[in-house]
Amino acid sequence: MPHVNSADGTSIGYDRLSDDGPVLVLVGGGLDDGAENRPLGEHLAQSFTVVNYRRRGRGDSGDGQVYAVEREVEDLAAVIEAAGGRAHLFGASTGGALALEAAAAGLPIDRIAVHEVPYQVDATMAAAWRAYRLDLGLALDAGDRDQALRLFMRLAGSSDQDLAAAEAAPVWPALRALAPTLRYDAACLGDGPPPAGRLATVRQPVLLTTGISVDAQMAGLPADFFGAAADAAAAALPDARRQTLEVEGHIADPAVLGPILSAFYAG
Repeated sequence: MPHVNSADGTSIGYDRLSDDGPVLVLVGGGLDDGAENRPLGEHLAQSFTVVNYRRRGRGDSGDGQVYAVEREVEDLAAVIEAAGGRAHLFGASTGGALALEAAAAGLPIDRIAVHEVPYQVDATMAAAWRAYRLDLGLALDAGDRDQALRLFMRLAGSSDQDLAAAEAAPVWPALRALAPTLRYDAACLGDGPPPAGRLATVRQPVLLTTGISVDAQMAGLPADFFGAAADAAAAALPDARRQTLEVEGHIADPAVLGPILSAFYAG
């Protein structure tokens, strides 16, 4: 697996899934080591040079001593440079927030698509977000990765039964390994609402997609949670397009999302 060094020397691992067509870099979301975006990348590999990377602190990517969103923007800049110097972006969930931050920072990006970025636009959810960030920091500072994961799942609408099932599942140790990066995703979302001032500086065309409703694992969230967040972000972007998929799913079905992305990136 190839690696590239970020500006602070952190080694970032990535996979180049194809070498035919415009470069498309996939940016993963919370608790993702790149695996969630891979099926979508393989679907798009017929038309694009797809690069799927592991954000810092995940999988075979290293981690710096002091985290800042700016370091993750530098990571993405290094990946784009290694991939050819310019790229389209696709960001899933909090990875979408990072993709938009990278565009606002002036990286050489063409078109940007994001799926279900969890900005907080409801007052109750915004208050829950602020409490989550505080509690998450306390849990991770104490080294309690299990509690960090529980906090994240509760925020995302999981029930007590969902939590119990997750903790008993074989994937739980892998999630524990990724738990420290929850703080990174929280930083990418900042105070919670879409950062209107930053988004207003993004001049690239941006496609914001959402499912028709929240999926079963997030049943505790308001039914219009992701749609309302995407609408608010779109209102702040100079060149935004909105599309609702006719299926639910925070991890979008590549067969549904793939053709939409292909048409968007083709202009």
